[in-house]
Amino acid sequence: MAKSRRPAPAATTPDLLDGLVVSAHGRHCVVESDDGSRRICHPRGKKNTVVVGDQVRWSAPPPGQGEEGSIEQVQPRRNLFYRQDEMRTKAFAANIDQVLIWIAAEPEFSHKLLARALIAADAAGIRPRIVLNKADLTEAHARGWERLEPYRAMQYDTLAVSLTEHAADDPALAQLQQWLQGSRTLVLGPSGTGKSTLINWLLPDANAQVGEISQALNSGRHTTTNTRWYWLDRASGTAVIDSPGFQEFGLRHIAPADLASWMPDLRQHVPQCKFYNCTHLHEPACGVLAAVDQPVSTGGIHPLRHKLYAELFEELSQVRY
Repeated sequence: MAKSRRPAPAATTPDLLDGLVVSAHGRHCVVESDDGSRRICHPRGKKNTVVVGDQVRWSAPPPGQGEEGSIEQVQPRRNLFYRQDEMRTKAFAANIDQVLIWIAAEPEFSHKLLARALIAADAAGIRPRIVLNKADLTEAHARGWERLEPYRAMQYDTLAVSLTEHAADDPALAQLQQWLQGSRTLVLGPSGTGKSTLINWLLPDANAQVGEISQALNSGRHTTTNTRWYWLDRASGTAVIDSPGFQEFGLRHIAPADLASWMPDLRQHVPQCKFYNCTHLHEPACGVLAAVDQPVSTGGIHPLRHKLYAELFEELSQVRY
């Protein structure tokens, strides 16, 4: 008579804890628990990638098996801000409320980089805002502010500030703090624009926070080139996310036919195009082309903006979808 087999014991599932990714460094990240404590964790599985701002579920290691936790689940994201070039995709942050595009009077900002960042934000459904720093450089600032005219005409929130010569009652800095209040804000901009100065002005102990992460990872080299989360006021949900400076911003995740939809000055004239598949480059009776050279103050398209569109359209048309 065959012996009956005992049923195999049920696999035990480790208790999962909720956490927020506040820093990411390759295959390691720093997860913050609801009580404010932080722990180094690594995602389980090669495809389980995480970015700063992700809400995750993680498990602590069994006794005697180290201190690093394991990320078991990434909760559904409400948005993801990223760029994509020919070689790779670079994710900045997830689940954010706005992108603060931080540029400066000097060095002179690039229209191409600014336009690309705005397109990426609009395509991701994230509100972009533009800040021109170094307003104390009077002549350079005047030139920079004039170059921002097309963006102000498109109703993008635009602000000029100086972090080197500011008074306690500076209305521009008060407006900036009001923008940040109650929001999760990604600060994005090229190197040399004063983003680090902004973080230190907002949060004097920011360097201490970076040092804590460096010590946890046993290396300082990770903390200068990665995105990092800083709480300004946890109770109100006010946080800023500092990102590395960049010199390129790929948009290969956007189809060329959709490009005009993410450029407000072009988008408003698309309904006037005669052909439904108009590229807005050479077709007759194109509403977009008809608006080029018209005053931007009355809804026209600045020639530079259309030139940027044409260059981007050609670039994206080389991508195989």
